Amino acid sequence: MRRSEHAQADEPPGSAAPGKARKRVVIAVAALLTAGVVGVSVAGVRSGGKPSGAAASGAPRMSTVAVVRTDLSSTLSLNGTLGYGRTVSVKGGKDGLVTQLPAVGAKVSRGRSLYRVDDRPVPVFYGTTPLFRPLDTRGLMGRDVKVVADNLRALGYDIGAQPASGSWVAQRPEPTGAASASPSPSPSYVRVKPGEGVLTASLIAAVGRWQTQVGMPSTGVLGAGDVAVLPGEVRVGAVQAQPGDPATGTLMSVTGTAKSVSVPLDATDVDSIQQGDKATVTLPDNSEAHGTVSAISTDAQASDQAGGDSGGTPQLVVTVSLDSTAALRRLNSAPVQVQFTGQTKKGVLAVPVGALLALSGGGYALQLPGGRLLAVETGMFAKGLVEVSGTGITAGTKVATAS
Repeated sequence: MRRSEHAQADEPPGSAAPGKARKRVVIAVAALLTAGVVGVSVAGVRSGGKPSGAAASGAPRMSTVAVVRTDLSSTLSLNGTLGYGRTVSVKGGKDGLVTQLPAVGAKVSRGRSLYRVDDRPVPVFYGTTPLFRPLDTRGLMGRDVKVVADNLRALGYDIGAQPASGSWVAQRPEPTGAASASPSPSPSYVRVKPGEGVLTASLIAAVGRWQTQVGMPSTGVLGAGDVAVLPGEVRVGAVQAQPGDPATGTLMSVTGTAKSVSVPLDATDVDSIQQGDKATVTLPDNSEAHGTVSAISTDAQASDQAGGDSGGTPQLVVTVSLDSTAALRRLNSAPVQVQFTGQTKKGVLAVPVGALLALSGGGYALQLPGGRLLAVETGMFAKGLVEVSGTGITAGTKVATAS
């Protein structure tokens, strides 16, 4: 039985006078930690004082433990979904009929045909700006031109030198029809902006050579829908069209080729996970895969849209990139459990949470076997332990704890 007459000189200012009863309290995990934190066991926080007889009969048994120096890490465990990441819909960009479509699960890289329209291939180019106009006039410049230049260079074609950003390029309108016999109009000069490419004679020639190689008419001209501009190598996730359908509708959906885990995260908990944090993914067969937080969305959505329960707190999506394992290779999609490793503190002094005494005047203390109280400051709570510091607290110090 622990009595308050032992708590004297070492009680912090503002604590109750010796002999004054203090109510035994239990502090729930949710009052100490962010909702969702697991691996943190908080059985209760005691308060010093003389319990009544009724209270004593239900009091926890006390034992003695030593203060330890250890490493503490906070963890957060959430449900996630294994898959191939964000789905992108592919729509045809030109008139014609679809004559060939890829199989679900097929992987298509730069320069390879994704589908065929009127039996002509529509290859994949990497980039973010689709072709939206005919690239048919020397001197044209824009981000779409840069997509063509970058991809042909990456495919090994000699495209010649591209004018540097900030340089001036002559754009001379080409005379057509009866006007072709007239003198050429004076050129206008346009400055190349950052991120733009220029349709030079060398680039036009490279387009023609590439078209011949892939089985397209060798015109040196590319237009909207002649290539499918995608962020990178893709995996076909689903096919919505059929051969014979108009090529201007939605044809298929694709994803990246690397498996990842998407985890809905309450927007209120956004500070608990950072890009670069490590994560451990538990698969349905209880095997584990390791990964790293590679992205955190910045647009909060209703929880049903983010993959959580409808009607809850708005959520963000955390993407975890995974290290390949044999178990991952056997799965395309699955519900998984994801444990994030948060803050880590090395070499701190710690005691079981049950050793804390909540003082009526505020703050916490530890009780020595003789009954004397030592005021402490608390830090991280993790795995049933709490970080403590204070005068007289060293590794090996014996303190009482609820067992």
